[in-house]
Amino acid sequence: MPQDVFDWIDEAARERDRAGLVRTLRPRPAESALLDLASNDYLGLAHRPEITAAAAEAARRWGAGATGSRLVTGSTELHATLERELAEFCGFEAALVLSSGYAANLAAVTALTGRGSLIVSDAGNHASIVDGCRLSRAETAVVPHSDPDAVRKTLEAHSGRALTVTDSVFSVDGDAAPLREHAAACRDHGAALLVDDAHGLGVLGEGGRGALHAVGLAGADGVVATLTLSKSLGSQGGAVLGPAKVIDHLVNTARTFIFDTGLAPAAVGAALESLGLLRREPQLAARARMVATTLYDRLTAAGLTAAKPDAAVVSVRAPSPGTALRWAADCRAAGLFVGCFRPPSVPDGISRLRLTARADLTEGEIARAVATIVATAPIAA
Repeated sequence: MPQDVFDWIDEAARERDRAGLVRTLRPRPAESALLDLASNDYLGLAHRPEITAAAAEAARRWGAGATGSRLVTGSTELHATLERELAEFCGFEAALVLSSGYAANLAAVTALTGRGSLIVSDAGNHASIVDGCRLSRAETAVVPHSDPDAVRKTLEAHSGRALTVTDSVFSVDGDAAPLREHAAACRDHGAALLVDDAHGLGVLGEGGRGALHAVGLAGADGVVATLTLSKSLGSQGGAVLGPAKVIDHLVNTARTFIFDTGLAPAAVGAALESLGLLRREPQLAARARMVATTLYDRLTAAGLTAAKPDAAVVSVRAPSPGTALRWAADCRAAGLFVGCFRPPSVPDGISRLRLTARADLTEGEIARAVATIVATAPIAA
């Protein structure tokens, strides 16, 4: 009898089960009675009628798909408009839209580095940045989380081209990176700074213009940003923002841009409408931050251990992966959908409930969420 070449997968599955790390897909219905504090829809725009109508109109006019790579048939006038609007809104010279935030990070990291260069990467960076570092063939130095002194010392020890890369807001605990200090270290040592602003856009900065705008680094020399359209903008896709020559370089060298089908017109249309809505309702960013602070204050007052949020992510610690999974399931059974982060998704190995502080949450919904999390909390939480 021939041997199953995938026998090893069975043992890997058993190990995940023993560790409480099994992941399953849960298709959600179009409509649900659950109160959603799990998605990344920070401003509550994914179902706004203006946004969905713009997506539908873009699909009717430009087609269901982009039909090819951006360098062949996948660049529409709508893509070009979104790129101009993103750059202007966030304070950069130019922008390039890709099919996802993951693809944007791979594009920026790999195209701006290479053999003989150095990448200084925060230990808490997103997996897309980690993968970009691996694919870049550059020397990568992983420095302690949010430690600008470690960044500076690492850059001091290197001669030649260097890139420091960090999330602006870290997706696990919702803490913000010390961007000013990182930028100063880069300036002093002739390095570039790449910031993934996936969790800052729409929440930080004037009217939600992002973390770099908030600290006066938008459009600064040597600074490049990546972002996603799938969080605050309620759509899909990603982008790289920076000097025009950097964007031109990516068009010519970034493999996740050159060899990938362009972003679907519906997603482009939705993101473009979301930017317009942010201009009309700039208070949404402050509202998201206020909801996050309220959740944190009430949960910690109830005796739970939570990380103080700098943007719209609130994480609440759990004693173990299995406990976190059961806690999230108990919340769901009580009508509340929360995120559950466990290893290997968390760099520090500590499991958490991850809450999204959406700008459209009412006071009643905030109170309901807090009451549910506290009532279902494990004793050791």
